This record gives sequence, C-alpha cells and structure tokens, in this order.
Amino acid sequence: MNLRVLAAHIALLFRDIARTPSFVVPAVIFPAMFFSIMGVPFARSNAAIANTITASYVGFAIVGVALFQFGVGIAMERGRPWERYVRSLPVSIEVRFISRVVVASCFATLAAGLVCLIAKLFTPVSYTLEQWLLLALYAIMGAVPFVMLGVAIAYVAPPRGATPITNIVYLLSAYCGGFWIPPQYLPSFVAPISPWLPTRQYGELLWSVANGHNPTHAVLMLGYFTLAFTAVAIAAYRRDERVRYA
Repeated sequence: MNLRVLAAHIALLFRDIARTPSFVVPAVIFPAMFFSIMGVPFARSNAAIANTITASYVGFAIVGVALFQFGVGIAMERGRPWERYVRSLPVSIEVRFISRVVVASCFATLAAGLVCLIAKLFTPVSYTLEQWLLLALYAIMGAVPFVMLGVAIAYVAPPRGATPITNIVYLLSAYCGGFWIPPQYLPSFVAPISPWLPTRQYGELLWSVANGHNPTHAVLMLGYFTLAFTAVAIAAYRRDERVRYA
C-alpha cells in the first residue's frame, strides 16, 4: 500500500468534511449538546448514574459518526461526477476505505471526547483509568456493525435520500436502544423491540463497564449484526457496481 497516496486521500477527506456542516454538526456537536441538556441533569444524582449515562452518550456519539461518515459520506460521493474521476485514479478500494476509517476515528474521538469532558466537568463520574480505557476499547469494538450499517445505507439509499434516512435511523435507534432513556423506562410499545436493536446491545456492552455485568451476550449479538449488515453492504455495493459501471 502506498502510504503517500493514503495520506493524500485522508487529507482530501478531512478537507471535504470540513466543508460539510451537515456532517460536522450532527455527528460531533449534537451528542455533547444532547448530553448537556438531557444527560447532565440526571447524571448529577450520583456517580453510578453518571457512569452509566456517560457511557450511553459516548455510544451515541460514536454511532452518529459511524453512520454519517460511512452512510452519508459514501452516498454523497456516489452522487458526484467527481466519483467517476476518482475511480479512474490508481487508488484501491482498500485505501479509500482505510482513509475513511482513519477520518471517522478522528471525528469519533472528538465527539466522544467532548462528552467525556463535559462529564468530568459537570457530573460526579467516577471511572478509574482502567475503566476509561476499557470503555474506549468497547466503544471501538462495538462501532463495527454501525460502520457496516452505514455502508449498507450508502449503497441502498439514493444519494439525496441518505441524509434523512441516516438521521431517522440514528435518532430512532438511539432512543429505542436506551441511549436517552434507561431501557427499564422505555414505553411499553418500545421495550419489547429494544433488545433486538444493535444500539441496545452496544449500550449493554458499554454499560458493563459501569455496572460490572458480563458483556459476552452483547458481544455475540453485535457480531451477528456485523455479519448481517456486512452481507447487505456487499450485496448493495455489487448491485451498484453493476448498474453504474458495468
């Protein structure tokens, strides 16, 4: 792999995203804003609640970056004439995907970092250093199915429809998964659905850092979601290739 080409493509993505407020604002700013308005007042109650709510909004932030970077980002590229030119350049699909992963990781770190900073400043969050590191590890591991879900949306949805579709998926899955309201307080018509959502399993994985529960079930469920979303993404990508470039 040519590292100079990879670095150039990463720089190009950063410049492109910096000119797209529709990505930067919802993916980076909204989680911290929602946490400040909805999470902090409850997190002030005690350290245990603060730890759980902080984990929820870390997950909310990372899911947003994954969905918008891979869902909206790839869909927008598909809708540009520039995409056909880029495909004619000696840049492999691996380089383009790795570039997007690197850029998404930077924005995810920024979004989750803002949530953690607010938690440290305004709540009695009491994670030890080992718990913070474990939370970061689980956050990275659990983001994989949402990356693949974003890719699937990008190739299934029309380029202009990707943004509203991604917003709907993001906000509904965050609410129903228990990121905003603890699962035990979800409405009766949502509670039976919640355990079958990837956001709920991602939440269970992150909450295990705070409550000490065994995360094995959540890890297995997220693995199943990854396989399912990957299969859809590959099928949609191949269909798009046949339609657009055959």
